[in-house]
Amino acid sequence: MRKQLLFLVVGMLCAALPLQAKEAKMSQMKLISSAFSHSARIPAAFTCDGSDTSPPFAISGVPGEARSLALIMDDPDAPAGTWVHWVLWNIDPATREIAQGGVPHGAEQGMNSWRRKGYGGPCPPSGQHRYYFRLYALSERLNLPSNSTRKELDLAMRGKILAQTELLGLYAHR
Repeated sequence: MRKQLLFLVVGMLCAALPLQAKEAKMSQMKLISSAFSHSARIPAAFTCDGSDTSPPFAISGVPGEARSLALIMDDPDAPAGTWVHWVLWNIDPATREIAQGGVPHGAEQGMNSWRRKGYGGPCPPSGQHRYYFRLYALSERLNLPSNSTRKELDLAMRGKILAQTELLGLYAHR
């Protein structure tokens, strides 16, 4: 009985090691913005109250084996369910910056919840909303039509995510 228990405990520890390694890798990749810090207010310039351009981003810690990156911006506080503001994929993994209002060379933009391609800034109907910018490092480039949605991107990324990180911004009309 003791021998079986010992094998069970050792087996569980061995199974947990790859998970810990994956979590460590995931925590190394970073997405930051010079326009706002994590959990802070997104400046109006990047919303429907301003010029409605995407904020600037800096990317670091991308795993060496990554073949592409994907970026999704969404609002889980929208009244009708999660509202997708921006969908990007096939970003070169060597990309270290995304300029304000820019799209990295070679990246594809998909459809947002307004049924438009590209960035649509925060524009909450009422109250403060949370806006998540999620960056994914992928094991391969994705073969998606340019009018793909977030749902199609999520399906295409299944089993290909090497690492991920997120930046949270907040916004309410003033």
